[in-house]
Amino acid sequence: MKHTIAFLTAVMLATPALADGVNIRPDMPSVTVETVSGPVEISRNPDQDNQITGEWARTSRACPNFCVQPMVPAPGVTPIGELELLEMLQDPEVIVVDSRVPADHAGGTIPGAISIPYNEAADRLDELGCEIDFDGFDCEGAKPVALFCNGNWCGQSPTAARRMIEAGFPADKINYYRGGMQAWRLLGLTVSDPQ
Repeated sequence: MKHTIAFLTAVMLATPALADGVNIRPDMPSVTVETVSGPVEISRNPDQDNQITGEWARTSRACPNFCVQPMVPAPGVTPIGELELLEMLQDPEVIVVDSRVPADHAGGTIPGAISIPYNEAADRLDELGCEIDFDGFDCEGAKPVALFCNGNWCGQSPTAARRMIEAGFPADKINYYRGGMQAWRLLGLTVSDPQ
């Protein structure tokens, strides 16, 4: 017990003081990501009374089409959470893809993500590091990607992942952020206007 208290005290002393109490992690108040419009700082909304409202607050949608999605949408795909996605957004070798339809993307997206709608993903692999050849795509040089859509009940990213794999994209280079925009908004993380 004494060692635990000493360890916790040392951690608390080493952790920077939180000005507003709403950080991403105790040691991470925000991260900055590069976007086509320039750098964007991602942080959490500091208003501790903030609540999600409207469409993002809905918990139930008819299944089909809005059925709960698996954590792993296809063999070889890696599920990730917000912290892993934030790391990927800062890595210039990773492409974060908003796989939602254009109307959903236009309502706000994760800063640094590019829009490749799920129904176009298999045809746009050249934007993800694959080369076009006579047989379709050569994805030996494919970049790692992270796909997201609207949330746990949204099938757009899982469909994009399966179609990409069928077109030759390596499953082990696909990461899937299942929480999507609903979880991102629930945590009060920065949403950018793609307009």
